[in-house]
Amino acid sequence: MTFDSGGLSIKTANGMMTMKGDMAGAAAVVATMGALQDSGVSVRVLGLVPATENMISGAATRPGDVVRGLGGKTVEITNTDAEGRLVLADALAYAVREGADEIIDLATLTGSCVVALGDWTAGLMGNNQPLMDRILEAASLAGEQVWQLPLYEEFLDAMRGEITDLKNSTTGRAGGAERAAAFLGEFVGATPWAHLDIAGPAFAETRPPASYWPSGGTGFGVRTLLRYLVSLK
Repeated sequence: MTFDSGGLSIKTANGMMTMKGDMAGAAAVVATMGALQDSGVSVRVLGLVPATENMISGAATRPGDVVRGLGGKTVEITNTDAEGRLVLADALAYAVREGADEIIDLATLTGSCVVALGDWTAGLMGNNQPLMDRILEAASLAGEQVWQLPLYEEFLDAMRGEITDLKNSTTGRAGGAERAAAFLGEFVGATPWAHLDIAGPAFAETRPPASYWPSGGTGFGVRTLLRYLVSLK
């Protein structure tokens, strides 16, 4: 998201101040692809950047709207500020359509992940433990803090729609990061997939824990992804 106002489910003024950084996941993908090219390592990788912004207009998405994603599932929009997962869902479905052997996505997806893990740790979820284990190892070697969170069936149950296959949000923040990831998992099928919620460490509003992390956009995820991809050679 190049900017996220929340749409009709609008954020507060303070809540919008860092939303120029909501594109951190996309920036990490672009930077990783550049770094991979510079490394000279030969690995076949498809980097996807589904870019848009979430703004108010006469044509804005409304709470109660129903959309059908690229993967074919219908989604009821219950909160227009849960838009990132809709964009990611189409990117995931596209990656599956392109025949990806495995998929890794990263995004500043939920404030709930920051509540759970703090400002400097990303949450990791997915459907394939060996893939997640390799990402955790890469993150450790790269010096980026990543912690695995569970994806129990109850999180997906909470995202099932009454009039659609899914809804894009639920009331309350309990398990918000896991529920969002469970939603995404519905668009990858059996393809090994891992999701990194980088909402905390992607943008430094306070003093970073490491001297090599800048204030503002930190570039979190690039070192982990590059370390992982280089390990595949």
